[in-house]
Amino acid sequence: MPRISATKQAILAAALELGALHGISGTTMDEVAERAGVAKGSVYYNFSSKDQLFGELITSGVSTLAETLRGARLSASGFASIEAMVTQMLALIADNRALAKLMAAEIFRTDRAWQESMAALRREALSEIEAALEPLTPAGTPEGSRRLMAGGIFGATLMGGLEWLLFSPGTPVAEVAAAIVFTFSGKLDAGSPASA
Repeated sequence: MPRISATKQAILAAALELGALHGISGTTMDEVAERAGVAKGSVYYNFSSKDQLFGELITSGVSTLAETLRGARLSASGFASIEAMVTQMLALIADNRALAKLMAAEIFRTDRAWQESMAALRREALSEIEAALEPLTPAGTPEGSRRLMAGGIFGATLMGGLEWLLFSPGTPVAEVAAAIVFTFSGKLDAGSPASA
């Protein structure tokens, strides 16, 4: 991987911070330059447009997510691989709060210049969850159904992670992961009178 200059790192960090605070539409290249402590020309030297700048941030984040999910999937088998993926995704969210907030706001948008590359990376991330689900689902489960299940796990983890960081930041990651996994474990009504 090529080394990133200090100027480019500062620009990316400033864009991430501002994008998480104001959204991409509410962030200007002037603000990015000011926050990064560089001239506006330096921003445009490194990124030809705001779309390119935020596109690089988002696609890099989703790519890192896919790698994290792959590692977690390969670290365990059966339902434990799903639990590992949820836990590792939550840890990634905790370590990259601004990026998680930005991704949550942008991942389902379809009007962005980087949407095609981000959609491919999102599919790559979801395919890791799908691969973990394959041995856990009945034979003949349509691929489209597994993809929806993977999207549900992904969405629950992303949104649950943001909920955790905003409203219950003192809760240990293992407890948050256990709560999220429990919601789709099939055990929700195990103790209710209706299930007796």
